[in-house]
Amino acid sequence: MDCLIVTGMSGAGKSTAIHALEDMGYYCADNVPVQLLDVFFKLCENSKWDTGKFAAVVDARSFLAFSLEQRTLKEKLFVLKAAPKILYLDASDEVILNRYKETRRRHPLLDEQVTALEEAVKKERRLLCGIRELADLVVDTTEISPRDLKDELRSLLCIDSRDCMTVAVMSFGFKNGLPRDADIVFDVRCLPNPFYIKELKKKTGMESEVYDYVFSFSESEGLYEKIRELIFYSLPLYKKEGKSRLVIAFGCTGGKHRSVSFARRLYNDLLKEGHFALFNHRDLHK
Repeated sequence: MDCLIVTGMSGAGKSTAIHALEDMGYYCADNVPVQLLDVFFKLCENSKWDTGKFAAVVDARSFLAFSLEQRTLKEKLFVLKAAPKILYLDASDEVILNRYKETRRRHPLLDEQVTALEEAVKKERRLLCGIRELADLVVDTTEISPRDLKDELRSLLCIDSRDCMTVAVMSFGFKNGLPRDADIVFDVRCLPNPFYIKELKKKTGMESEVYDYVFSFSESEGLYEKIRELIFYSLPLYKKEGKSRLVIAFGCTGGKHRSVSFARRLYNDLLKEGHFALFNHRDLHK
């Protein structure tokens, strides 16, 4: 398991960080009360989340609301099987003030007692100084853009850079329209159609009879190998450009036989090569 606590100064990039972590396959829970962190990570230990990656975001309001000494928190979490690391995001007071002025968002510590933004930032820094000292990873975002922060986190947290982009493989039927979110679309209507085989008509590409029929033709094998070569050549190029999610769609007439078989095969090949892949069939049950 790979578990993180994401905390730090408001305005330092926790929201950007959590989006980057989600793109890297982490299951993320935002604004988890500090007193429930051990419960959260114990649940994670029993979870069936595919990637085994979990992150909990904790902000200053939680430390303020629950009186748990921060070193005690570290000791309490260290005994867990998950043994979460702490990622602390920081930035200079000047940059944080400018970010709040630009976004016009309200600082979480502003209240009837703390009415000035500068005072709220100073209070938050005092409140979090202990957890910053205990952090395993500290990232100062003063000079870092949101995109650069995502790259920095990928560099810090990705043991294998292949995990940094989600590849979503899907099937669909052209008769129901093109999928709007597809980045790459392959049309496999040029191949023999199992729909016209009486024994296969009501089955789908998720069943071995249909899958084996589709790939029993040399044309299908040849087309798939060309597609596979293109995809695996292109993936590093997409990652280099900072793409966090790539949607590859296979289409046939109804979206039940040929497209499903091709999507299923590519998905399995991606998993074998260690890529973080997702799999869905838009029109399988229509």
